[in-house]
Amino acid sequence: MTVATKEGLVVEGLRKRYGDHTAVDGVSFALAPGSSLALVGESGSGKTTTVRMLVGLERPDGGTVRLDGRDRSARPRGRAERLARAREIQMVFQDPYLSLDPRVSVSGCLDEVLRLHTDLGPAGRRTRVSELLDQVGLGAREASALPRGLSGGQRQRVAIARALAVEPRVLVLDEAVAALDVSIQAQILELLGTIRRASGIGYLFVTHDLAVVRHIADEVLVLKSGQVVETGPAGRVLDAPEHPYTRLLLDSVPRRGRRPAEGGRTEG
Repeated sequence: MTVATKEGLVVEGLRKRYGDHTAVDGVSFALAPGSSLALVGESGSGKTTTVRMLVGLERPDGGTVRLDGRDRSARPRGRAERLARAREIQMVFQDPYLSLDPRVSVSGCLDEVLRLHTDLGPAGRRTRVSELLDQVGLGAREASALPRGLSGGQRQRVAIARALAVEPRVLVLDEAVAALDVSIQAQILELLGTIRRASGIGYLFVTHDLAVVRHIADEVLVLKSGQVVETGPAGRVLDAPEHPYTRLLLDSVPRRGRRPAEGGRTEG
């Protein structure tokens, strides 16, 4: 798939090999500003390798990654370019506790990011920290807490606030609600929807939960063995899948079951 646009994230022909194993083979997609794309597939389908190349944790063997027309495929030249790229695409992981320093308070965590990536002075950083916490529904009590003093949902809100601190163009959410119970999932997904509408940020969701896909994604891209087997609007892909593998994924979960929007109710 080739997309003739300079706005947003455009990935064309992305490839990655590890020895004799091809992990990603010719993956292409586009993520427009303010849109949401779900990357789905079984374990080993190439989802994680793809997003690791997007954020710069892996170098592609072929293909290009462009954001607003700028090529991100080559190795960054120097610290300034590396930091600039980090600001453009941020990532939120499944377990935020592993990426939060257990010795640093929530406000200290956010202040650290602002000191690294902005020219704000102490007063400006305090104001920005307060704004970020308010944006994700946290307050003064959570600001002074250590990660172990927060619930799983609160820690995920901190991780989202930290990613938003640098005003990224794209937010990659790698199974970001998978570890939360259904009612908290609903709250986090609603929060993410509100942030997307207000900021115009693009979301790339990596998930196996098709209920989450239906709730949050505009488009779906299905990966199998490192290759794109189906892509299209979320409603069409989920309700009328064209590829046998997509149908297999859908058939492997209950048609009627828990949905994030239902606050934990499970239908029998």
